[in-house]
Amino acid sequence: MKKYILSLIILIFILPLSAQVRVSILGDSYSTFEGYIPEGNEAWYGENIGNDVKNVEDTWWWQLITDNGLVLDLNNSWSGATICNTGYRGEDYTNRSFLTRSGNLGENPDLILVFGGTNDSWAGSPLGEKDGTDMFTVRPAAKAMFQNIKASYPDALCVAILNTELKEEVENAIVEACEVENVPYVKLESIDKQLGHPSINGMKQISRQVWKTTAPLLYTHLKNNSAKK
Repeated sequence: MKKYILSLIILIFILPLSAQVRVSILGDSYSTFEGYIPEGNEAWYGENIGNDVKNVEDTWWWQLITDNGLVLDLNNSWSGATICNTGYRGEDYTNRSFLTRSGNLGENPDLILVFGGTNDSWAGSPLGEKDGTDMFTVRPAAKAMFQNIKASYPDALCVAILNTELKEEVENAIVEACEVENVPYVKLESIDKQLGHPSINGMKQISRQVWKTTAPLLYTHLKNNSAKK
């Protein structure tokens, strides 16, 4: 409860007074919307799908950014993308993997939200070894992804988001990578979905849960960065 109250204080009083905070997204279908991702990336959300999310304003990332006085730097999301380079049917997904896209997250984001692992779980991507180097497996690719983000954007706060209903081994691999690379994470709970994807209500739940954890982390991060200058 104290953490939630602190996030509200930051939301209302502190962040709006600072320089506009730039947010980038590294995601899969859950974070896409037609016209709001790089050209060539595949979108899942749009006007002509069976899910009730029909407007970009209903997406979790749009709500998080606009409701809290932030600004979007880049949303590099790609429907169906895996963290590692192995996708569905064992196909080579190097062109769209989170690992490949991890160095293309905008010009100067202050906050990077990484929402992946769902397709690694659904596709049955190989787990790999804890200290392995095979980027076609989840464990080494997840660690390399976070390393690349931190090297490419050393001044940004990186936060991972863990979907509900992930395979245990995939969730554990991401958590392991977060702990090794000192990346905080949000483990989502009870997200409403349609066709396996967040509904309008689910998007609201994601936005609230992510911001509740991220707000105090972001405030501390920005404060520390300001003190260094």
